[in-house]
Amino acid sequence: MRGEIHFYLLSFFFALTSFADPKKNSSEPLNPVKKARSMNESTKTKRAPLPTVAEMEKLPEDGGEEFNRLVFSSSPYLLQHARNPIDWYPWGEDAFEKAQKLNRPIFLSIGYTTCHWCHVMEHESFEDSEVADLLNRNYVCIKVDREERPDVDHVYMSVTQMMTGRGGWPMTVIMSPDKVPFFAGTYFPKSSMLQLLPHFARVWKEQRNKAKEVGQAIIKSLAEMQEGHSGGDLNASHLDACFQSLRKDYDKRFGGYGTQPKFPTCHTLSFLLRYHQRTGNSDALEMTKHTLKNIRLGGIYDQVGYGIHRYSTDKSWLVPHFEKMLYDQALFTIANLECYLVTKDEFYLRSCHNTLEYVTRELMSEQGGFYSAEDADSEGEEGKFYLWTTAELISVLGKEDAAYYGTKFQFDPKGNYHDEATQELTGKNIPHLPIDLINGESKRDQQIRKKLFAAREKRSHPQLDDKILTDWNGLMISAFARCARCLNDPSYLKAAKRAADFCLSNLRTNEGRLLKRWRRGNAGLPAHLEDYAFFIQGLIDLYEASLESKYLKHADDLAKLAIRLFEDEEKGGFYLTADDGEKLLVRPKEIYDGAIPSGNSVMALNLARLSKMTGNS
Repeated sequence: MRGEIHFYLLSFFFALTSFADPKKNSSEPLNPVKKARSMNESTKTKRAPLPTVAEMEKLPEDGGEEFNRLVFSSSPYLLQHARNPIDWYPWGEDAFEKAQKLNRPIFLSIGYTTCHWCHVMEHESFEDSEVADLLNRNYVCIKVDREERPDVDHVYMSVTQMMTGRGGWPMTVIMSPDKVPFFAGTYFPKSSMLQLLPHFARVWKEQRNKAKEVGQAIIKSLAEMQEGHSGGDLNASHLDACFQSLRKDYDKRFGGYGTQPKFPTCHTLSFLLRYHQRTGNSDALEMTKHTLKNIRLGGIYDQVGYGIHRYSTDKSWLVPHFEKMLYDQALFTIANLECYLVTKDEFYLRSCHNTLEYVTRELMSEQGGFYSAEDADSEGEEGKFYLWTTAELISVLGKEDAAYYGTKFQFDPKGNYHDEATQELTGKNIPHLPIDLINGESKRDQQIRKKLFAAREKRSHPQLDDKILTDWNGLMISAFARCARCLNDPSYLKAAKRAADFCLSNLRTNEGRLLKRWRRGNAGLPAHLEDYAFFIQGLIDLYEASLESKYLKHADDLAKLAIRLFEDEEKGGFYLTADDGEKLLVRPKEIYDGAIPSGNSVMALNLARLSKMTGNS
């Protein structure tokens, strides 16, 4: 089927690579009392402030001359595009009805707030009048926040991977008014947009039958991918096979898996620790220890303010994409906690405390829930907030301490940070430590780090994505609750309880169903499987830490509700969307772990734990 789709593409579309700039085809792969960094505070970004509530009430439904329809959105990602000269619509019936009425194809763009290459494509293309004119004349344009609509993202990412062999964000899809795609890709520079937009407008007008053929082939292939089959018995041989596969793909030099980009995937490390505990296999433990140490000492970890960045662009964990995601902090904390419990090595305990310090300081809201992420960019430049020149080091620390710190954290006078697009050294450095320096901070190190942190706080901060997501909060509740229980730390228990209570009070309907997102007093969007699975897990962990039965009862009630809404009664497992959710090209079912665990894997463990705790088999 994939060959059939490529045949269609090659026969009447431009070859996909003809649209891409080889130097830039680098799309993103697969405490509140502080300086404000939200969408309306332009001191932290180059964006002009958004209208006030009173001003919003006076705007026409299309946003007026200054804005487009996205100005009425709650998503920080959509709000970033509210001033684009493009007539953007959020995903919804208004957009599809307009496309049907005008008989135009849909230009669908999917991304997320902290995505660096989403920013690049916006500045190059979506803020450009020439590109905007092509889009407004020939397409109905839709913007989607993948973090709010993972179901839409999942379906069209599957299409993108089918058609191109790769995926990432920003995702670019051209499709019919009935949501059937016939072209997909990721990041495109302006020069490519100026070619592909008129080309596919002509395809829609002059070769629509061929476009429909491609669409039908895609739908057929999607359906085949979703068919799956019923699961069988799980036994020790499956665990052995999984371990052998992980050992085969393991990077013995730097730890982790793959080459580049390289993701932490800390839930994989949690499996290895359990495999070690179950079998006594020493390799499983060593792989985990080695990986966690390399990550914590590398540039992917913020050595000044703590917290882990989303992924590394190289195999040595040196140069990250600098966004910080809530889910990564949670999973990294849990893996380090479990490694500490197995090894009693204080290095991993410090990693826990450091990461939770960052989350408490930067991502905890006044209401108790956790914000989603911090951006990679500030002042229009990726990583600027986190990078240091030697001159800046001397200015803050003086020559003696600067020389000491620069040597220890491997600064280079020419810089160790390469611009991703040009691969040229920038003169700036990412602080990182060699693997043999794993002892804790000395008093001198602590004083220096505090000075650097204070100086960095005066810089323009990356934007804070201040939406509160149910699923990611569930993961963070688990991290705090497990640390509270294992380390007997009441402050961690308090944080977990505040977040759980916030979600229970603000992210449920009157009927008890979960909602997806809360931002600035407004909750909304239907919850998906991950929201139920991760939040139930957090509640179970919180019950074990607090022994307050209300959290177990909430977990049990939500599990029963999730079974009713999401279960595939025929083949087992759970769908991503509820049985009464929006009908997409297919009803997706995600079984593979990615940057975060799959909802199915977490839900399976939830049910096993609840069965033991409640006696309900």
